[in-house]
Amino acid sequence: MQIPIWFEITSFAVLLAILAFDLVLAYRRPHIPSNRESALWIGAYVALALIFAGLLWLLGDHVHAGEFVTGWLTEYSLSVDNLFVFILIMQRFSVPRRYQQEILMVGIVLALIFRGIFILIGAQLIENFSWIFYLFGAFLIYTAISQAATGHDDEKDDESRLIRWLRRRIAVTDQFDGGRLRTTVDGRRVWTPVLIVFIALGSTDLLFALDSIPAIFGITTNPFLVFAANVFALMGLRQLYFLLGDLVERLVYLKYGIAVILAFIGVKLFFHALHENEVPFINGGEHVEWAPDIDTFVSLGVIVAAMAIAVVASLIRMRMVAKREPERVE
Repeated sequence: MQIPIWFEITSFAVLLAILAFDLVLAYRRPHIPSNRESALWIGAYVALALIFAGLLWLLGDHVHAGEFVTGWLTEYSLSVDNLFVFILIMQRFSVPRRYQQEILMVGIVLALIFRGIFILIGAQLIENFSWIFYLFGAFLIYTAISQAATGHDDEKDDESRLIRWLRRRIAVTDQFDGGRLRTTVDGRRVWTPVLIVFIALGSTDLLFALDSIPAIFGITTNPFLVFAANVFALMGLRQLYFLLGDLVERLVYLKYGIAVILAFIGVKLFFHALHENEVPFINGGEHVEWAPDIDTFVSLGVIVAAMAIAVVASLIRMRMVAKREPERVE
């Protein structure tokens, strides 16, 4: 069954209105959200996503609903990894916590813009070149290996080179002036560190969009579901930042869970490419009979299991480390 066009248009309008409201709220009320406030907002966004999935089931079918939920959880897991880098950026530039939420909203809006652009490009590539699934699959498998083998310290080194290059070319003060981009120092107009933070967030968003869009297209090729899954994954990310705080840094096995998800979707894309094969030097341009078509709900199970195991293993390790520390003190 097809999703009614009126539902797609209405959904786009409602989702963009919610994001706009969240953006205005962040700028009108710059503050540090309490854990209770953050938890309530996250719970509301999760409930909204599940209601959306229910409407998809009623107006479309269980396949559309399953693809959305699977895509949403995939993008949410990648967004949490993105959040980890956001925390590192805020710490590195000593951004006052009072102004972090409005700066975070800019990062989230940039992430949405980059992902929207890549969704349009990806949809066109898939429509015109079926072999692109081979490239998407290979890229995700490579990204999974990189994710497991490297840490965020490598990203910090790359980012530091970018920041040093910028500081040599533009006048940037070391002091924040609220959330302003420009300020006056000794009668001279200069940029504040907020500009550098925005550039760091934007470059991070661009890199994560390159990972997330091939991953979501491994779940569904419906552009509406792809975009909706990304929007819902970014909703509540600001509140999640303050709720989790330093806990995200201590989820040491999270990157392995994400690597498993990316590798699994990469393999799924490769099988899909074989199933729809039109490349002349592979099986004479005919589809490969033995290539399995992995079910959406199997994908959902793998994604949930990978993230659950990674989080539980990280929490167990945290408890073991906490028990050993008092012994060392004694």
